[in-house]
Amino acid sequence: MKKLLTLFILLSSFYGFSQTRVGGIELPNELIVKEHQLQLKGAGTRVKLWMDMYAMGLYLSKDMNDAEKIIAADESMGIRLEIISGLITSEKMEKATRDGFKNATNGEMENIKQEIDDFISVFLGGIEKKDIFEFIYSPADGTLVYKNGELKQSIRGLSFKQALFGIWLCNKPADKNLKEKLVN
Repeated sequence: MKKLLTLFILLSSFYGFSQTRVGGIELPNELIVKEHQLQLKGAGTRVKLWMDMYAMGLYLSKDMNDAEKIIAADESMGIRLEIISGLITSEKMEKATRDGFKNATNGEMENIKQEIDDFISVFLGGIEKKDIFEFIYSPADGTLVYKNGELKQSIRGLSFKQALFGIWLCNKPADKNLKEKLVN
């Protein structure tokens, strides 16, 4: 009985550190930030000109398969994005992110303009290969923006979260194949 209990504890500890490999990157199957415990829903890479730019994971507090419902939900969730390519610069990321917000909001970004600027300011500090960005939303805290484990911004508002997640999940996502891998 003692050996069985020891084996169970050992296996449980390995399960807690399980990961999913995508684009040569190991994404954790679980994110715990503050009191938020989020499970990996899907993962993939952003591909541009046949090259992987970044690996990304979508983390949810409960399983959902409908991209529109994920965007609209006022529930804890997160995105982990790890830079794979040295071709990504602050300027390129800023432009791509602004284009993504435009697509996600159907061009109606005026009411979250300051929030978008605050979010993009994190990228303007420089981007290097292997940088890890995490965008964690909770109804109480808003969107917490981390770079390499350090909190860089806290942005309030459900409408900002909806636009942010919409970059990858809206009807005109940054990468259709990535969207499919995130939600299916």
